[in-house]
Amino acid sequence: MLEALPLTLTEWLLASLVLVGGAIVQGSVGFGVALVGAPLLFLVNPALVPAPMLIAGLFLPALILIRDRAGLEMGPVAWAVPGFMGGSILAGGVVAALPEGGLALVFGSLVLLAVALSALGWAPAHPRRGHLAAAGTLAGFMATATSIGGPPLALVFQHASGHRLRATLSAIFVPGGLFALLSLAAVGRFGVTELTLGLSLLPAIFAGFWLSSFTAHALDRSWLRHAVLAVSAVAGVGAVVRAFI
Repeated sequence: MLEALPLTLTEWLLASLVLVGGAIVQGSVGFGVALVGAPLLFLVNPALVPAPMLIAGLFLPALILIRDRAGLEMGPVAWAVPGFMGGSILAGGVVAALPEGGLALVFGSLVLLAVALSALGWAPAHPRRGHLAAAGTLAGFMATATSIGGPPLALVFQHASGHRLRATLSAIFVPGGLFALLSLAAVGRFGVTELTLGLSLLPAIFAGFWLSSFTAHALDRSWLRHAVLAVSAVAGVGAVVRAFI
């Protein structure tokens, strides 16, 4: 299969290793596979982002949602998903015009700003409809343009308990990811090659999810908020660095 794709065996192994680590993070914290994976996958082979990364990441929140469904709250999902879809449509209209490096720089900077504001104490203790819609819109734009859509939503939910955060974010990421792929397909950035690349990375996703079953409960402690902020900050720096490569 790899012979028919723009990917060598070494690149596939490296990409799979990255996604195992990213899936462990997301299975534990609720998001992070794209934050950890996208900047590194771009270094391995630019063809791996954004669509293949979105495909690989789409299966992970579905698995997490099944596992942690007891913590799901549909109210926030009902407001965040339409925003996510709106952001995806907007991103689909500009992704072909704006250079990838420019997108990475802009959104990497926004992620770092969001982390800084949160670290200084800004974060809604009880997210309102406006917070959810705005975070969903930004997440949809970022996910479609760069495959990194977790930070805006994760910051809004950073005070939530571990099982609630994981289940609710996953319920947003599943339909949101599908819509992001549709937006990319509409502008010619998602086809058979991207689909096959994404599917080839699923074994790594399943392996990381299985391993996260041993780490998820450890992150249900008081330092969950710090873990969310740390992963977001790493992602922001990675996106900015990626813009200059």
